[in-house]
Amino acid sequence: MNKTIVALDFSSKEEVVTFLEAFDEPIFVKIGMELTYACGFEIVETVKAMGHNIFLDLKLHDIPNTVKGGMKNLAKLGVDIVNLHCAGGSVMMKAAIEGLEEGAVNGKRPLCIGVTQLTSTSKEMMNDELMIPGDVLDAVLHYAKNAKDAGLDGVVCSVHEAAAIHKLCGDDFLTVTPGIRLSTDSVDDQKRVATPEYAKKQGCDYIVVGRSITNSENPKQTYINIEGMMK
Repeated sequence: MNKTIVALDFSSKEEVVTFLEAFDEPIFVKIGMELTYACGFEIVETVKAMGHNIFLDLKLHDIPNTVKGGMKNLAKLGVDIVNLHCAGGSVMMKAAIEGLEEGAVNGKRPLCIGVTQLTSTSKEMMNDELMIPGDVLDAVLHYAKNAKDAGLDGVVCSVHEAAAIHKLCGDDFLTVTPGIRLSTDSVDDQKRVATPEYAKKQGCDYIVVGRSITNSENPKQTYINIEGMMK
């Protein structure tokens, strides 16, 4: 399977369809809050009908029973990956897996990954605003270990933490890494960013790329180039 997940950071179904029509083979895409809130879950059906794999990025974070029910319904959509916030705790994460298994389509549940620290989070923000001591890596590794113990399939992390997570949690524990930028791109609102080449060296399983592809003059060729960097 391809290692590049394209973030569909659009606000309408029409924009998504136009963008994806340029791709003549299935790709892995991320549907996040912006698009889901604009179009509802109909957008999942549309993208699935076009043959693409879907990471539904809604970052669930609530009491365990609510997350279980939410995941049960998300599983019925037939998406490939869903996620939640590791900060919700082990009981919540275990409940999420139970919900996914109950809602699984044809006995196959979506992969479930946990958000550790957002790539917009700096050490200063984490220490001073969130009152979490230590380095960002310390918090990320703690969340990753909890996620693995709770039965999750992997985590969302920055490229800079992927190697340490694999060392702690094993090579089969997935690392999905946003904050990817080409060397010529602006970092925008991200703090912990990296290039695809660096992501490959760090052993990232999947990279999530948005604006570098969607804002390029030739999105398909840019996607092909980035995917080639990850091979």
